Amino acid sequence: MNKLIIVTLIWAFSFSLIGEFLKGVDSAFLAFLRVFLALICFLPFMKFRGVNLGLAAKISLIGAVQIGVMYIFYYKSFALLKVYEVALFTIFTPFYVTLIYDGLKLRFRPLYILSVAIAVFGAFIIKFNGINSDFLLGFLYVQIANFCFGLGQSAYKFLLESKGYKEQKELFGYFFVGASVVTFFVLLGFGNPQNFSVTPFQIGVIVWLSVAASAVGYFLWNKGACEVDSGVLAIMNNALIPAAIVVNLVFWHKDADLLRLIVGSIVIAFSLYLHKKIMQFYARKAV
Repeated sequence: MNKLIIVTLIWAFSFSLIGEFLKGVDSAFLAFLRVFLALICFLPFMKFRGVNLGLAAKISLIGAVQIGVMYIFYYKSFALLKVYEVALFTIFTPFYVTLIYDGLKLRFRPLYILSVAIAVFGAFIIKFNGINSDFLLGFLYVQIANFCFGLGQSAYKFLLESKGYKEQKELFGYFFVGASVVTFFVLLGFGNPQNFSVTPFQIGVIVWLSVAASAVGYFLWNKGACEVDSGVLAIMNNALIPAAIVVNLVFWHKDADLLRLIVGSIVIAFSLYLHKKIMQFYARKAV
């Protein structure tokens, strides 16, 4: 779980960095740059000779969905929604994570929905606010992104568990190969060259998002996903929201309802405690 916590701290800055400094830059261009630079970071570690081609292809497909398709819709949502609205709509990701993973395992554990729903409620307490006139389309974009992110991390966890594969660094580059291919073709088909120009400061933001948030972040997140229960993974998707608000409050002096932040964070923490008890319940039933 330590890996998930570290990534949460890294990703806490992403919402604000994108919303504050990259608005107006073409979304397909940003998505491609981010995953391609992340791929470059992993090239020195990638295994090419004697690689399990089937496993590499599956990891590429997961990357294509989890961050390739996801980034396209995620970045487009910032053109329609405010930063807090994007964050609000991501509270539904845990539902996708838990249901998809249990679906892959051909099982259904209804009590997991309870703990995840409480976490979602905690995030909702923190982020609920007024929504603008474009919220329906923006909501759709974010939900597609959420589904892709949930599907990708669940499929990666299921795949690596089923293969019993521990050393992931040499294969994880293929995750970004798939994402780079998808975003490249979207860029060719839908990119707007008039919005490709970026300032030196924006280049720095993109490099940070590519290296720290994408290359390091997704590797640690997906590796951490293989080390925890699917319910904990689902709940940790929502732990990002209070962290992101704290970043907005401290570094960008954005308005935030401190009472909502405190109450919502307590609810999310309680959901983790409850989930631990639910895990113990299912473990006893399995004996």
